[in-house]
Amino acid sequence: MDIASIMADVASSLNHRIAERARGLRATHGLSLDALASRSGVSRSMISLIERGESSPTAVVLEKLAAALGVPLASLFDLPAPSPGGPVARREDQPEWRDPASGYIRRNVSPPGVAQPMQIVEVKFPPGGRVAFDTGARGVRVHQQVWVLEGAIDITLGTERHRLRRGDCLAMLLDRPTMFHNPTRKPARYAVVVAAEGPARR
Repeated sequence: MDIASIMADVASSLNHRIAERARGLRATHGLSLDALASRSGVSRSMISLIERGESSPTAVVLEKLAAALGVPLASLFDLPAPSPGGPVARREDQPEWRDPASGYIRRNVSPPGVAQPMQIVEVKFPPGGRVAFDTGARGVRVHQQVWVLEGAIDITLGTERHRLRRGDCLAMLLDRPTMFHNPTRKPARYAVVVAAEGPARR
């Protein structure tokens, strides 16, 4: 089997994992397709395609669904049922997903079956890449820290822009539109630690 076929199989497997996870979360919240579409701003037909594993959604679309379902984006890549693998996530078992719009690659590092409030994600961001998440306040307070391991990245939170270089770390609350941009000609790599603390204060 060639590399292209292997990558296609991996993408298909992750799409089905996202499909099962999205269906499960929607059922847990007792939401119909129409209700989730209204809450998230994602069309009913697109949600249906995602839940059937027939679409390769972008990071922006998945973030809208995650916000509407009250979970961090990383949670959509978890296994639908708790993993029996225990407290260690081996490197070869950590799922990688490529955003079809920007080309950035995210890897869920944290063990999926451990009930802890934080998740760790590694992101590889291509030169010139840009992703804009337009979701604002959500039903849970989601804290995030971004630690740059290689290269540089610009992060804009509402009207605030931060240029992060290797070794820099930004603490942020996901309560307003956020944009990630690699302004350089070299790839960037950074770690993201995400923690949700419960219902948002209003």
